[in-house]
Amino acid sequence: MTATAVAPLRIGVIGVGRIGRMHAELIAHQVPGAALGAVYDAHEPSARSVSANLGVPAAGTAQEMFGDSELDAVAICSSSDTHVELLVAAADAGKAVFCEKPVSLDLGEVDRALGAIEAAGVPFQIGFNRRFDPAHASVREAVASGAVGEPHLVRISSRDPDPPPLDYVKSSGGLFLDMMIHDFDMARFVTGSDVVEVFARGALRIEPSFAEAGDIDTALVTLVHADGCLTAIDNSRRAAYGYDQRVEVFGSLGMAVSENPQAHTGAVVSADGVRRPPNPYFFLERYLPSYVREWQAFVEAVKGGATPPVSIPDARAPLVIGLAAGRSLREGRPVRIEEVQAA
Repeated sequence: MTATAVAPLRIGVIGVGRIGRMHAELIAHQVPGAALGAVYDAHEPSARSVSANLGVPAAGTAQEMFGDSELDAVAICSSSDTHVELLVAAADAGKAVFCEKPVSLDLGEVDRALGAIEAAGVPFQIGFNRRFDPAHASVREAVASGAVGEPHLVRISSRDPDPPPLDYVKSSGGLFLDMMIHDFDMARFVTGSDVVEVFARGALRIEPSFAEAGDIDTALVTLVHADGCLTAIDNSRRAAYGYDQRVEVFGSLGMAVSENPQAHTGAVVSADGVRRPPNPYFFLERYLPSYVREWQAFVEAVKGGATPPVSIPDARAPLVIGLAAGRSLREGRPVRIEEVQAA
């Protein structure tokens, strides 16, 4: 079945844990031009629950979904270690595909999956949803329009309210490939310039147990871009005041900034000062609108025959930067991107 400008793009969701369930609900209820066609999860009770709640079939296998002629696209939201084989299968089936990040933690496997997608010529979008946050997108637009002039310095802060469980950290790829990878993508996005060198420093300031996973919970990374711009990124696994995501580009003509939204716009002003509401505490509170916009962009691209806005190069480059950051931390030196590209 081929989607038309009138018919909805029918999408099947593979993996309906926390993030996949959210995607399924958005497709079913909040994305114009899209329709949820089916769901699948290796954990059958999860699939049955979402199937019943959203009124769509639960596929028995992922292959059943790939063979469903009624589905135009699939969303791969399963565990990261399954992404490569599912992407290859989606390409073989000729399905448009949306995939949550990362494609893989192994660069060779990333290239195998993306090579299959490219060879099949199917539309592909990677799930870097922060690009679709209106505030972050306004920073990119200020740079692209020339409003801030030539970018000189970028500052990105990403701080989570609480660290994840140790078991998750052990399989996540670590702070650089799990958390800061979003910031590596954001640095490329807002500047419009690729990264050529990475210098990383990290520490355990919050969760000493992360040493068991060879990971850190606090980091500073400096990026050198191809156009000479410098980006400084800081990450922490615990911010006492809630979820903290800010981006700033300083250029020759001025500055563009995205700040955190508050829970509401109310404030209390008294002789004791000003009290405002806190930051959102959970990433879904902070970024739900960006997920909707992300899906709108995917649907419009696929139905219009265009390349989705966050595609093959954007799936690979942040992983390479993250691998370079890991090497920099281990070896205590700046690492050129080509060192990792050639590995």
